[in-house]
Amino acid sequence: MKQTIIQVDAFTSTPFRGNPAAVCVLETPQEATWMQLVAREMNLSETAFVTKQEDGFNLRWFTPTTEVPLCGHATLASAHVLWTKGHLAPEQPAHFYTLSGLLVARKQGEWIKLDFPANISDIVTPPPELAQALAVNLKATYQNTLGYLVEVESSDIIENLQPNFGLLKTLSVPGVIITSIAAANSEYDFVSRFLAPNLGIDEDPVTGAAHCCLAPFWRNQLHKDSFLAYQASTRGGVVRINYDGGERVYLEGQAVTVMEGILTF
Repeated sequence: MKQTIIQVDAFTSTPFRGNPAAVCVLETPQEATWMQLVAREMNLSETAFVTKQEDGFNLRWFTPTTEVPLCGHATLASAHVLWTKGHLAPEQPAHFYTLSGLLVARKQGEWIKLDFPANISDIVTPPPELAQALAVNLKATYQNTLGYLVEVESSDIIENLQPNFGLLKTLSVPGVIITSIAAANSEYDFVSRFLAPNLGIDEDPVTGAAHCCLAPFWRNQLHKDSFLAYQASTRGGVVRINYDGGERVYLEGQAVTVMEGILTF
């Protein structure tokens, strides 16, 4: 058996920026054990497995160590592959059936628009280990299904952050989002980083699922519905967001194919 695998940089139009994801469009469904092994072999933050079904595509995401219920950049990458490889015409939306329900991607010129569930955060008292691991002043701490959402005073703090990943791994949450308002002279509304050692990735370069949490948070803070966001990882990436306070968040990003190969086994 041979399987094509395509690597896509998502939430960027520039190769070697954004967040890389591997995408396998499967001819037939495969066992979860095999998919996990492939994801471990690829050793990217996410590997996506897409299988055609009657009314769309089944989509599953795996980190090198575990299956996850939602992944934005690998969904963006999967939609990009479906259009560039002729599985869908450019005017056809991609309907993905996932552990997070139905997700829809639409091609809009050079951008791809994702329809995702909003993830609301509640304010909490942070555990001492969180402040110790980040080694910065926590302006406010919230929690959602993805983990902690921490607001800090400035984008400089985020960009210079050097987390203790070993200590973060002792926390009983999947990940930690750190965010702040962007600098006054920036084109962006806010910046963030996403740390997830409990998901097998110390830091995710650009995280769609995190922006499903950040959109409601910053709508409450900034009293607006549309945002341009920057995830300040080493690779960096840009996310356009629209959120009107309802149950869905609309994320937009670009994608570029950087590698294509054949899995042989």
